[in-house]
Amino acid sequence: MTNHMGTETLVIGSGPGGYAAAVRSAQLGKKTIVVERGQIGGVCTNVGCIPSKALIAEAHRFHSHKTWSRSGSIDAFLEAQAFKESIVTKQSGGVKYLLQTAGATILEGEASFIDRHTVRIEQPGTELLVSFKHAILATGSRPIELQALPFGNRILSSTEALSLASIPESLIVIGGGYIGVELGQMYAKFGSKVTILEGGQRVLPGFEADLVAPVIKHMSADGITIVTEATAVSAKQDLDGITLNYIKNDVPYSIRAEYALITVGRRPNTDGGLGLERIGLHPTSKGLIDTDKQCRTEVSNIFAIGDITSGPALAHKASFEANVAAEAIAGLPTIIDYKAIPLVVFSGPELSSVGMSETECKAKAMPAIVGRSSFAINGRALALKSAEGFIKIIAHSESGIILGAQIVGAEASTLISELGLAIEMGATVEDLALTIHPHPTLGEVIMEAAQNAVRKIMKTKIQT
Repeated sequence: MTNHMGTETLVIGSGPGGYAAAVRSAQLGKKTIVVERGQIGGVCTNVGCIPSKALIAEAHRFHSHKTWSRSGSIDAFLEAQAFKESIVTKQSGGVKYLLQTAGATILEGEASFIDRHTVRIEQPGTELLVSFKHAILATGSRPIELQALPFGNRILSSTEALSLASIPESLIVIGGGYIGVELGQMYAKFGSKVTILEGGQRVLPGFEADLVAPVIKHMSADGITIVTEATAVSAKQDLDGITLNYIKNDVPYSIRAEYALITVGRRPNTDGGLGLERIGLHPTSKGLIDTDKQCRTEVSNIFAIGDITSGPALAHKASFEANVAAEAIAGLPTIIDYKAIPLVVFSGPELSSVGMSETECKAKAMPAIVGRSSFAINGRALALKSAEGFIKIIAHSESGIILGAQIVGAEASTLISELGLAIEMGATVEDLALTIHPHPTLGEVIMEAAQNAVRKIMKTKIQT
């Protein structure tokens, strides 16, 4: 049986980009439908950002008690999983509430394009044809599966790793990026023996070495073994675990664990049955869809946002683009004009970055100075027993305009927002240095790093 309905704006996917686009579209008076084939809220809410951060927070709380036992760890993990599920349920319900109160219609099912103004939505026992004026693609991404190590009972993606019924005694993590480090540390703090295999020279290659050093120190203290320049080649699974074979410096090795977790990246959801070829959309070799400054694709009434477009695959990027796309459809003069996108790793200690790094400034021959300050003597950091780490602010050496900033330390994920705002506003380090920060707070370290940068600029001007 086939039913028919129509709308002005159709949004495919209800993740951070999709639901934000649908809410904004409905707020702007457009009749809006959002289609979701899985769970409302998408990967981020259900099997990604939200559940992982809930478990990470619980792992830190458990580890801080300093009294570890296997039975206590198991109980804590079960409580953590229950807590995680409660957060996911609340967040998913919140997304659904936002969509409904905005006036968007939610449809469950698998969407496939028939032509540039029609999709077929497969639903149990029926199908629905939906006609639309504009569509926003927000289909997200999925974990990359290695051909030599296909997902199975003992080889997990991040999705399965967040839903294990018990703590593995041992875990191999293949890939030392942010997902591998976050989940590796989380399980290590619950008592798993964790080994991380990284193909590059060090974990977290997207950050400079001095920022990563405190994280590596903590990983070592958590009992994590890091093997760099290692390539996984094959594995043998059995009822009790997995034997993984890898190569380092042309020498073969093998390692045994209860599970292996693959965290080597994510693949855009632009293949499969979406039917992009029927509307003349042709993703790149990496599965990405090209868009303009308003998120419009080469097909003028089709927009794309989030992980399926170029740039970092981050939820906050998708949400930002969602508003741009919805407003462009409504005829508003909106474009993507951000100067920087913050990046956060919920490691121990936390890492964050926004704008340009020292390395990038040097590569572009940009005259820059670095203002730096440590958490070591910050009163709030000492009170939190989290005095390790520092803040770097990179500024133009002549104008003092802030070009970038990086943080490793307590609440780096929160502190980076002030520096992101400074970059967006074109602020100088003097602006930050003259901003009164409350005492005693971690934010004072930002002020002190800015003061350090100001002194360097003044010294340079005096010398010249």
